[in-house]
Formats: sequence, C-alpha cells, structure tokens
Amino acid sequence: MASTSKDVPAVVIQDNPPDDLEPGACHDSILNPTDSFEEFASEMSSSLQERNISLATKSSTISEIQSEIGENSAQMKPTKSSDDLQTKDESISASTSNSNLTEQNGDDTDTEKDDYLQSPELVNKEKHVFILSSAGKPIYSRYGNEDKLAGLCGVIQALVSVVEEQNQDILRSISTNDCKAVFLVKGPLILVAVSKSNESETQLVLQLTYAFNQIVSVLTLTQLNRIFEQRRNYDLRRLLSGAERLIDHLLIFMEKDPAFLLGAVRCLPLPEKARENITSAIQTTCNKIRDLVFAIMLAGNQLITLVRMKKYTLHPSDIHLLFNLVRSSESFKTAESWTPICLPKFDSTGFLHGHVSYISEDCQACLLLLTVQRDAFFPLSQAKHTIADKLRRSNCLVAINDALNRNEELPTTNPLKHIGIPEIRHFMYKCKSTAQLFSSDPISLDKLQDYRLRHKEGGDIMEKKVERLSDIDYVRNYRKFCSSIHCTSTPAKLIFRSNSCDTILAWVTNGFELYVTFDPLMEKDQAIKAVDRLLKWIKKEEQRIFIMHAPTF
Repeated sequence: MASTSKDVPAVVIQDNPPDDLEPGACHDSILNPTDSFEEFASEMSSSLQERNISLATKSSTISEIQSEIGENSAQMKPTKSSDDLQTKDESISASTSNSNLTEQNGDDTDTEKDDYLQSPELVNKEKHVFILSSAGKPIYSRYGNEDKLAGLCGVIQALVSVVEEQNQDILRSISTNDCKAVFLVKGPLILVAVSKSNESETQLVLQLTYAFNQIVSVLTLTQLNRIFEQRRNYDLRRLLSGAERLIDHLLIFMEKDPAFLLGAVRCLPLPEKARENITSAIQTTCNKIRDLVFAIMLAGNQLITLVRMKKYTLHPSDIHLLFNLVRSSESFKTAESWTPICLPKFDSTGFLHGHVSYISEDCQACLLLLTVQRDAFFPLSQAKHTIADKLRRSNCLVAINDALNRNEELPTTNPLKHIGIPEIRHFMYKCKSTAQLFSSDPISLDKLQDYRLRHKEGGDIMEKKVERLSDIDYVRNYRKFCSSIHCTSTPAKLIFRSNSCDTILAWVTNGFELYVTFDPLMEKDQAIKAVDRLLKWIKKEEQRIFIMHAPTF
C-alpha cells in the first residue's frame, strides 16, 4: 500500500463529546491541571534574565504549611528546610582543599580522552544527556565516564558562555543533518541532550527539565544554589553519589511512557467501591495527623489514590518523580523507609519527609505519607499498619492485585476486544482538567525492556524490521504528532494520517487529548465512528478508570 498522509480540519468532529463534561472530568482535581508543552515552550522562549528571576523568587509552601499548623501546634518541631542543611554545607567546606587535585593531571591523557569521544560506547548511542556545572565541571552523563568527558564539558560550557556574553541570551539548540543538541541552563547547571531520534526540541527540553528536577528533589533548589555560590568549582558528584541511579531510571522511564510528554498521571483502574474504601481507610486513619500533607498510594507506576491537606495539590511531574523514586528503590519492598523528598513543583526550597513502604508482602501497592515534621516516623508507621489492616479486612488488597493482574492478562493481538471496539489497536486519552491519563494497554516498563535489547545493550542504534507496532514504536509515532498538535505558533486540533503500517488519529480539544491507532486501511468516516464509541465507553467507565474526587484530610 502506498503511504499517504491526510490532515483533516477540526470541524469534522464536534469540539466536545455529547455529555456535559468530557470523560474523566470532575469539578475538583487531585492534581494541578497542566499543559506540559505550553509550559516547556515558555521555558524555551524565556530570556536569561527571566530564568534567573524565576529561580530566585521561589516561595516556600512548606513554610506556609508550618506556619498554619504552628498556630495550633506549638510543640511541632521544624522540618529540615532550606535553612537547616548544615551537614551538607560542612561537607562542601571540608572538601575545598581537595577540589583541584583532579585538574592537575597534565596533557598526557588528552589524547586518550579525545579517542574516548570517538569510541562506540559513545558514538553509537541514539541519545546522550550531559549535566555539568556553569564552571564546566562534569556532573552526570547518561553513557560513559564523566571524568573522561571533562574536555567535552569544557567545550559545552564555553559555547554557553560565549552566547551569554555576546548576546545576553541563552544557547538553546544546535542542529546538524542527523542530530540535534538542545541546551537548558538552569541556575548553576547546564543540561544538554544530543539526540538522533525524532524527538522535537520541546520534548528534549522537557526531559532535561525532569533531569534537573530529579537533582533538585535530592538537594532542594536553595541548597543547589548555595553550593555554587560558596564554591563555583565544586564537584556536585560528591553530594549526588547514588542519585545517578535515579536519573538513569528517569531517562529510561521517559522514553517509554508518554505520560511524561502528556503532563498527566496514569491511574490504576479499580472498582469504584474499592477505591472509595481505600481512600476512606486513609482519611479516617490520618485525619488527626495535623502535619501530614499528602498520603499517596501507587502501584505499577499508576496512582491508586491521593489524599491531601486542604488547599494543596501536586503537579503531575512531582508524581512522576515519586513513581521513579519508588520504582528505583528496591529497599522499600523490604523495610519501612524514612526519607527527605523535595517536590520541585510543590516547593523547591525545602524537604517534605516521607514514610515510604509497601502496604503488605502480598500486595504491590506502595504507600507514601509525606509530612512537614521531621520526627514523625513512628506515628506514620502506626498509621500505615492501621491502613493496611483496614484494607485487608475490606478485601481492597485483593482488588488491587486483581487490577494489576488484569493489565498483564490483556490480549496482545487485540487488547480492545473486551470493550467492543476491535477496529482500534491502541489509544491514549488524557483528561486535561484532572491531568489523568488512560490507555488501552498500560505500558509496562518490564514489558518494554526488549527495547534496549533490540538496540543492543545500552541503547545502541541498530536497523530493525518491525513486524507489528510495539509499544515503544507507538510512543515514537506519538512524538511525531506532538510537533503539530502542540506547536505553539500554528497548533493543529485534529490530525488523521495513514501509511503502510497504520492509521493514526490525534485529536485535541479544550477538555481532552486523544491519540488512536487503527489498521492501515481504516477510512476516515469509520475511524470517527470508532472514536465516538470509544469516548462513550470511557465516559461510562470513568468512575473505574479515573480518580473522580479530590479527598482531603
């Protein structure tokens, strides 16, 4: 079949589904509604001065909560905030005398380092991510050895500095015939993505911003800025030792799950009564713990429920960082953990303190209890055990396991047969007002490990013949549409394209985004009818597949 492309105008379909609210919409949301592409397009277009002002004027939500609680609880101890990080400050001071030792190695290793830049370990990768300080010190590289990349980091720093000095602007990107390099300057850090993929500049900036936020989640933005104010040449790897694993997992996570690109959170489909019982168990147990800000239950990179302190919500990107933290830390499965967590969108200036543990040995649900109180481990531990007992008595643990197993048991040849729309191969639906995502076949990271194997170990580029549309190829096809759907200058509302492999429809309204894949011979009229039936089915099932309420303590 000859490859064809058809872009149809938005008037072909009504701008809103027939019901009063789009599927999944509710009047209150547990998450901050967001358009991630508008947000990151703004990030790319801002000037150097605007970025510096934005970084310097972060307010402290945690201090606000402490102040409110303090009015009624004079005995509360302060949380570990941006003004109470003496231990890390002391480690910076103590390391000052040794910071320049690695800079005196002479010229005898220069040739070796130049050869290293041409090694297959680096050259054959589809995408690189480099993080360095504004002084050119290497901090993180997705592949390779940071020490051997010091010369490259120096070149990157020089390029950024020249543009800033000569044009009072930020170096944003460099393009060649087969790859693009995208730069993100955030305070004292420079982040660079060098990609041979079909990802747009906006998508790469999004990924770099997530990587920056992952560093902030470990240190806080206030602490990060303070470090480099005290010593511009400081080697940040001293404080990030062990956190490289989080960044590695995050970059892999973002390649495989379009929830990042959509700025949305995937929810675990559950019977409405089961979700209500889970939420009620958390509310009744925790409603008297005055310094508890969020109680979050998740499983398999999907949100089960979120109960929050009144007035406060979470941004989807903060939820994604929590997903990444849980998935990257096997220790949570074997013991209750107490860890400081900075959520950059919630408050980049200080830490919340998290009690993190799996709800039981026979259930893969993980419970995070986040507080502003640094010494609340034991009351939160007791609360966790009380919640687990209530969930076991109400058979909610069984419901969670059944939901997780149901996702794994979906037929791979036609995952939509059970909803009666066999024409559709795959779909993703985002409700904009609640920032929640539902797809026909939840993309499992375990199931997608074959992606890295197909590209050799470590993501090397290989020619491959795709027999059928795999999940990662679906994500790649989705990336193509982002350039048109999320274009800030002339955004498209509806795209319908066919080629020899598949037909894809992308539709964006004021209330939702929908991406659907059909067989290659699907006609436009038939596709529209199938989409109409799909929207009606999602509306009918919305209480099961979305979190439709915003419970508070």
